[in-house]
Amino acid sequence: MTPGAAELLDRARQGLRDARKLQSIIPRIAGREAYLAAFHAAQAMIYERSGRLAKTHRGVRSQFSRLAKDEPALGRATAEVLGRGYEIKSRADYGVGPAAIVSTQTAESTIEAAAQFIEAIAALLADE
Repeated sequence: MTPGAAELLDRARQGLRDARKLQSIIPRIAGREAYLAAFHAAQAMIYERSGRLAKTHRGVRSQFSRLAKDEPALGRATAEVLGRGYEIKSRADYGVGPAAIVSTQTAESTIEAAAQFIEAIAALLADE
C-alpha cells in the first residue's frame, strides 16, 4: 500500500474513533463524522488504484463506484455506504428543524456501516 493511501486510511480510522466518541453526545455530528471516515477510506482506494485524489463528494462516489464494481469483496451494500452517509452529512450540515435530526440509532448504524466499509477497503488494499 502506498504511503498516501495508508495516511488516508489512518484518517478514516481516526474519524471513526471520533464518531464513536460523539455517538451518544451529538448523534448528528457522529453520523457526519462516520460518513467522512468512509469518504477518506474511499479516497484511499481511489488513490491506491489511480495515483490521484478525488476531492469532491460526487467525484469520490463516482470514482469509487467505478473501481468497486469489479471487487466482489466490497459488495453492493458496502458501496452504498457513501450514498447513505452523504445523506446523513447533508442533514447534519444543512438541515433545519426536524430535517436536521439524526437519531442515536441512525448514528450508530452509520458508524457500524462505515467501520465495515473501512475494514473491507483496508483488507483489499493490504492484499495488493
